[in-house]
Amino acid sequence: MAQQNSTPQRAVQNNEVTVHDLYLLSLSHWWWYVLSLGVCLAFATFYILRTPKVYTRQASLLVKEESTSRNSLISQVAGASEMGMFKEATNADNEVLTLRMPAVVLEVIKRLHLDYDYCVDGRWHKNVIYGRSLPIQAEMNGIADNDELSFVLDLYPDGSFTVSKLTYTGQLEGSITEFKGKVDTAIETPAGKLTISKSPYYKVEEPMTIYVTRTGLYYMQDVVRAKLQVALSSKQSTIIDLTYTDVNTQRAEEILNTVIAVSNENWVKDQNKIAVSTNEFINERLNVIESELGNVDDNISSYKSANLITDNAAATSMYMNQAAQASNQIMDLNNQLYMVRYLKQHMQGGGSQLLPENSGLANPNIEQQFKEYNSLVLQRNNLVANSSEKNPLVQDLDKKLNSIKGTIQTGLDNEQTMLNAQVRSQQGAVAQNTGKLASNPNQQKYLLSVERQQKVKESLYLFLLQKREENELSQAFTAYNTRVVNAPMGSPRPTNPQPKKIFAIALLLGLCLPLGLIYLLECINTKVRGKKDLERLTAPYLGEVPLYYHKKSKKKLGMKIVVKPQRRDVINEAFRVIRTNLEFMTSDQEDIRKTILLTSCNPGSGKSFLSINIAAALAVSGKKVCVVDLDLRMATSSLLVGRPEKGISQYLAGQLDECPVYSVEGTSNLYFIPVGTVPPNPAELLLTNRLETLIKKLREQYDYVFIDTPPVELVADTSIIKKWVDMTVFVIRAEVLERDMLPVIQEYYEQKKFNNMAILLNGT
Repeated sequence: MAQQNSTPQRAVQNNEVTVHDLYLLSLSHWWWYVLSLGVCLAFATFYILRTPKVYTRQASLLVKEESTSRNSLISQVAGASEMGMFKEATNADNEVLTLRMPAVVLEVIKRLHLDYDYCVDGRWHKNVIYGRSLPIQAEMNGIADNDELSFVLDLYPDGSFTVSKLTYTGQLEGSITEFKGKVDTAIETPAGKLTISKSPYYKVEEPMTIYVTRTGLYYMQDVVRAKLQVALSSKQSTIIDLTYTDVNTQRAEEILNTVIAVSNENWVKDQNKIAVSTNEFINERLNVIESELGNVDDNISSYKSANLITDNAAATSMYMNQAAQASNQIMDLNNQLYMVRYLKQHMQGGGSQLLPENSGLANPNIEQQFKEYNSLVLQRNNLVANSSEKNPLVQDLDKKLNSIKGTIQTGLDNEQTMLNAQVRSQQGAVAQNTGKLASNPNQQKYLLSVERQQKVKESLYLFLLQKREENELSQAFTAYNTRVVNAPMGSPRPTNPQPKKIFAIALLLGLCLPLGLIYLLECINTKVRGKKDLERLTAPYLGEVPLYYHKKSKKKLGMKIVVKPQRRDVINEAFRVIRTNLEFMTSDQEDIRKTILLTSCNPGSGKSFLSINIAAALAVSGKKVCVVDLDLRMATSSLLVGRPEKGISQYLAGQLDECPVYSVEGTSNLYFIPVGTVPPNPAELLLTNRLETLIKKLREQYDYVFIDTPPVELVADTSIIKKWVDMTVFVIRAEVLERDMLPVIQEYYEQKKFNNMAILLNGT
């Protein structure tokens, strides 16, 4: 029994849909594809027409790694390389991040007034006007940076305008009230004071309606940053590509140009901070030294006047020259010691302050450390301005600054120790030479000491004056760290929407939607679809009858004989195939008359239509055939002869001695026994002996007897009649019978509940 049940169960599970099935189903539903393609292409066309065209503009920047060219004026200035005008390489990755910084984008929005958007009515959508096509500019005073505003502006040739439908921060203000005014004058509105001013391209020859929308600055900042793409051209290069998409090409180009300009200006400001800090330091020291130098000059003049001292004697000139040489060296060393002590004192201050560059120290390592320290300070301050001091990057830079600061302090300590040693050495040489001048007057010795101080102060003063001029010149000639390689430009064709791509998607969608729908319907279809679903049944297969429509009315055929001698259409050929298969199956029973019962699992399977037309196909071939309508409840096939009042029900009830037999008009050799009057007790009538007697007589008189019966299991009629027949044709109607019933039919065959059971598929 387990093996018997496995085959029907596999028949139920056969729910595969092949490509060939989809092809045939698509052919039968071709109009679905036509409708789907038409709708999808129409929607694609509507989308293209309703969507504003978006254009792309691109610019390229070269980040300068090192400066190889010098201005002719700078090349003539001595010590230009010490002025800080030739900076070290700028990190291109940092420049990429800087160009999209919120502060840069916000400045661009303010300069170009991008928070205000102007549109006019177009054929399919509103068109943005900007730049040369914008005749006016709106400005609402008194609103916050992030407030939103919109209104409709009706502009007239005489310079007057009308404001209506004013909406302020989501609230409709005065939906009926209108505000009138003149161009270049302010009017009062519930949102604030509104000014409509003329643009450089003001020209209004006829009334025009402009839709004005004011977006919050910070929301607009996010919008611009989303449209602005900044990336390196390649990992090996320092060329940055800037891309911006907008519905207006002029606005896109101006945004890219302004982004580049703002970024360059910010870079120059950062670089000049070092020069400003150095300049303040030099001015402070000049004031102090100028005061000290003035005091020394007054002291020398007063002392010489009081003691009547003249020039040095010629006899001591040689020793004086030697002492002077040593004194000059001491003077240079003292200058450097002075700068070292001041720099140490300057570095003791807290905070991340810039250190003065070009201090004049002979040690190039310390000068380089100052530059590195100032570069890190600028980076830290930029990060703090755009985030906070708790930013991990800021904290990391603070650690680096503390490390470099400690290194600089150590270097200054070592430099001070070395300079002190050199000063002591030169002081010994001076003492040796001055000892030889012991015979000179004490006044001359005093003057020598004071004049030495005067020379030190004078030399330091001149040195600082020179550095101040160099620093001013460096600040004036600071160059941008980037150069525009390609100015903003792009194709005149819009990048979005793309008609070819949209139509291709619409075409693909138009084909896939009906195909997917057909596949889905087939997957959820639990009905018998065709012969493929019956492959697992082991009962003999008699044939199949296609779903046939009347050519003129396009309606399904009712109770009508469609089999004609000379016809060769699909339905006639199908019944001829069934006739051939039936004769083959009953060829081993030539010695007896053939009695064939037609039944099904459910009503509406077409048993009556099939029994009449199979019988007609046999009658056309010369066989004598009789059709008996034993569906005593419905009497469907009796419609063929007009449902006469006398029929087999009266015979079985004993009201007639002979069962009436009617010949079918138009078909020779075909006879029909109708139900007659529908009885109230059909099952009881079938249990009488008169049915057995009638069937035996019909076997003797006809070559084939077809019995039309009700569906099995619904009533007991078929179970009563089956014992008198030679063969049972089980009708399965496609798209009517559930596939779950196939195991039941297989069970009928395996358990031989019906004599010589065969399968006939109808309605494919």
